[in-house]
Amino acid sequence: MDPFELEKLKYPIGKFNRPDAYTSELLKLYISEIEKFPAKISYQVKDLSPEQLNTHYRPGGWSIRQVVHHCADSHMNAIIRFKLTLTENKPTIKPYMEGLVAQLPDSEIMEITPSLEIISGVHSRWAVLLKSLTKNDLERIYIHPEYGKEFTLNEATGMYAWHCNHHLAHITTLKEMKNWK
Repeated sequence: MDPFELEKLKYPIGKFNRPDAYTSELLKLYISEIEKFPAKISYQVKDLSPEQLNTHYRPGGWSIRQVVHHCADSHMNAIIRFKLTLTENKPTIKPYMEGLVAQLPDSEIMEITPSLEIISGVHSRWAVLLKSLTKNDLERIYIHPEYGKEFTLNEATGMYAWHCNHHLAHITTLKEMKNWK
């Protein structure tokens, strides 16, 4: 597979582009994407067979099963990062080795229903939290030691809305390529 095609499979919606400004309209869009994600991902995987769930969306990438479990893992971490940021002064968050976590047995072989339930619960709570945040809250900062950089909750909200759509596109792109209805 040529490198351009591989990159398109890796980033089917492109990489996250930080906007010049975080307007209230843009933040409402981000929050809406986060809030709607559980229904979207559940709909996309509901009729997939175990073999389809074990299909990788690209060479060297994860299976759909691993993507679903990853979203649960990642978004549990995300809401905790938000809560730490809202209750501490510039906390340093704990990164995790997501590639290695995706290779653990619960990610590789377990049914996806528990992770879909986690996604639903986490996103319900996350949306309520996000909708309650003030402009000052959204400007609060956490430090991500893996990147050696500070992130505002504005930026993190945008990145996680992108993250939802990024992994959803992994699933929908694979389904289109395989002609799975």
